Amino acid sequence: MHGEEGGADGLRGRLTKQGEDALGRVAQELLENPLINSAIARAFEARERAAQAQEMAFGALNIPSAADVERLTRRVRSVSQRLEGIEDGVDRVDERLAAQGPVGEDADRLAGIEARLTALTEEIAALRSAMPAPRKRAPAKKKNAPEPAGEAEPQKNAPEPAGEAEPPATAPSS
Repeated sequence: MHGEEGGADGLRGRLTKQGEDALGRVAQELLENPLINSAIARAFEARERAAQAQEMAFGALNIPSAADVERLTRRVRSVSQRLEGIEDGVDRVDERLAAQGPVGEDADRLAGIEARLTALTEEIAALRSAMPAPRKRAPAKKKNAPEPAGEAEPQKNAPEPAGEAEPPATAPSS
């Protein structure tokens, strides 16, 4: 019984191999035949022309071709993947914000800091108003230094007291 199965497999294998070899030889001979070869080439050219004509007709009717639909499908998938990435990022930010605690605590803390700054500003203003005003002194003039031309002041008979003189105005430096 076992011997019959081995013989059947061997016979089947030989027949399969012979059939494949015969089919290969027929195909090779057909491809080498110039008449068949030119017919195949013309069929492929006709197929290409028909595809181009179909594409032009669809374009004239404003109907997308299969290639257009495929490109659009790839683009929609790409946008969808990007959107999923953005959604994941928003979820991560939301989780971080939730982990930091409620926002009201930060607002209360900021309000406390602002109140303390206002109190400090008022204290500084009170201290400034309690301090005596600084005395303004007249600039000392050199005896032998000539005054620049055009800026000489008329001579006064009596010298001004030192505490009442105003300092001369200076030009802003550039």
